[in-house]
Amino acid sequence: MSDAGQAADSTAQQRAERAAAALYERDRASQALGMRLAGVRPGWAQVVMRVRPDMVNGHGLCHGGIVFVAGAREGDELTAEASELWRTRRNGIYEISVRNQRGERIALFRGRSYRIDGQVVSEE
Repeated sequence: MSDAGQAADSTAQQRAERAAAALYERDRASQALGMRLAGVRPGWAQVVMRVRPDMVNGHGLCHGGIVFVAGAREGDELTAEASELWRTRRNGIYEISVRNQRGERIALFRGRSYRIDGQVVSEE
């Protein structure tokens, strides 16, 4: 890769990291659930969350409002990985897969994003 290509990749990576940190800092819901950002790069992110006692139902399974495909149990560590599938200037489609510490898929979904005016972080 050329020096210019490496510099552009480095700038894009730094911007992705700054944007993710800024959004997480404002995301009280993710913080309250104990989610932590495990990795980020342009068009991709990974979040990890341990299932706490207050997240399980009477059967000891993670409440369905937290995950939707398969059961998770107290103490499981869930990792969500989001990948950008398609993007235009104003819209995007992302696929998110959630797995437990054993690599078993717990949830899978696709979501659409809409860009709004403004910036999460400055261009610096």
